[in-house]
Amino acid sequence: MAIDLTGGIDPSREYVLADRPQDPEMRDSVSFWVVDDRGEIGLPRIGIEAVGANWDAHDIQLNVAFPDGRVYRLRGNGPSLPAQGPDGRATVLGAGGLAFRCIEPFDTWTMTYGGPAVQTSSADLVAGTKDGPSVDISFHVETKMAVPPWVQGALQADADTQLRTSSVGAMMGGPRYEQLFTATGEFRAAGERHEFTGSGLRIRRTGVRKLAGFWGHCWQSAVFGSGKAFGYIAYPPRPDGQPTFNEGFVFTGDGGLIPARAVRAPWLTRLQPLGEDASLVLQTADGVIEIEGKTVFSTHDIHHNDDMYSMQALKQEMTSFPAVQQAGVRYSWDGEQAYGMLERSNPLDKITRD
Repeated sequence: MAIDLTGGIDPSREYVLADRPQDPEMRDSVSFWVVDDRGEIGLPRIGIEAVGANWDAHDIQLNVAFPDGRVYRLRGNGPSLPAQGPDGRATVLGAGGLAFRCIEPFDTWTMTYGGPAVQTSSADLVAGTKDGPSVDISFHVETKMAVPPWVQGALQADADTQLRTSSVGAMMGGPRYEQLFTATGEFRAAGERHEFTGSGLRIRRTGVRKLAGFWGHCWQSAVFGSGKAFGYIAYPPRPDGQPTFNEGFVFTGDGGLIPARAVRAPWLTRLQPLGEDASLVLQTADGVIEIEGKTVFSTHDIHHNDDMYSMQALKQEMTSFPAVQQAGVRYSWDGEQAYGMLERSNPLDKITRD
């Protein structure tokens, strides 16, 4: 059976907004998670938030992390790059030294960066310290889509209901899909160079995002060498007992996505730099799937006080936003190993520190 890497989505959805949207709260966003298939380097979320009200200077988030605890980090904004690619289509979302380019919809994307980053560590970020020396870094990553895209709300009726009728849809930020890929890349910094092959996750989102009342989440995915893959996003049980968003998928390496939900997730309950258990259990119509996981590199955002337009808007909506971890995980599923992503969050009063 052939794999439809478009998932039936119109290819034009891959293109970015060519001009400033009329709604000042409208956002256009692309983000990548990239992991080396040896676990030696990870880029646990590189992203751009293009907000209508601040269209001439898009927000940038950058993380590069290593198993020895070293981290290169950047939060800020930069002059927006023209959206038009060589063929005149709006295929580039870029700001400052960071650019995402759609080479072929649902097939090939690239990500490049050249510029400064703060040199810090996983341990410092856990402690809430994000200062450090500024160093110049660069990277280039080319990706090939490997799994059909997952449109949130498309696989479970109750998940679709959550997105349409509750605040979860606004928290997701409007129409959104994500897609796993394979990758090749190179990273450079003073005195070091890493060439790698690996995999990762691409997220495409356009809409108005409202995060007031956000109470945490857990999000994991990976694609394995055999072609099989998994992914899910789950929000913790609500204090009022109301239903919450919990949707995911399993992919066998052929055909389409198989609906799943997380019946056990590694919620963020402690702050630890590395080596945490990130195992999970997924439920499909055919049974239970257990996947072991352990974090191998990690970053944290504890206080959310970086000088970014979207961060200032967030603080106006919610003065005390949950702590967020963005990490790379070594996963094991039926004896096969792969590296993948983990993002999770929780309010600080529900987290313990080592």
